[in-house]
Amino acid sequence: MMKLKEFNIPFSGLKLGKHNFVYEIDDAFFESFDYQEFNGASVHVDAILEKMSTMMELQIEAEGTINVDCDLTGEPFDQPIDSKLKLVVKFGEEYNDEDDEILIIPHGEHQFNIAQYIYEMLVLAVPQKRVHPGVEDGTLQSDILDKLEELQPKENTKPSEDTDPRWDDLKKLLTDK
Repeated sequence: MMKLKEFNIPFSGLKLGKHNFVYEIDDAFFESFDYQEFNGASVHVDAILEKMSTMMELQIEAEGTINVDCDLTGEPFDQPIDSKLKLVVKFGEEYNDEDDEILIIPHGEHQFNIAQYIYEMLVLAVPQKRVHPGVEDGTLQSDILDKLEELQPKENTKPSEDTDPRWDDLKKLLTDK
């Protein structure tokens, strides 16, 4: 998997304080991870790095849409995405990204790459169950939905007058006191 160079954050030349990095995420980003679940993406990502003397904090915020197929109808739709991720970057003996919230990079490093964090954050931001908004509000016209509705069991609205004879004897027991 290629490291996306544009997602390197070169912190060594930065002054202490906050620095903003902006990314526009599209299909090519997910293709580079060989991820094919999405039809398309248009996500704006702000990464705010706060450089302190002994560590750094990175706040990543993503907002936009990811085009996915509806689980019920197969119809593609734009799923709104709004996600945040906070990452503490510390220095240590060796690189370690096992903790979701702490990245340890070796002393002497001058940059780190955030592509994997953005990727995971966006994949997790898309709901497990993907339902076209038109399914929920009834505006989506789809052959599949029509078929699903047609095959739905019909509700029996009128209460049945006939009682089951097997229950009649039991009911007598209740009334014969």
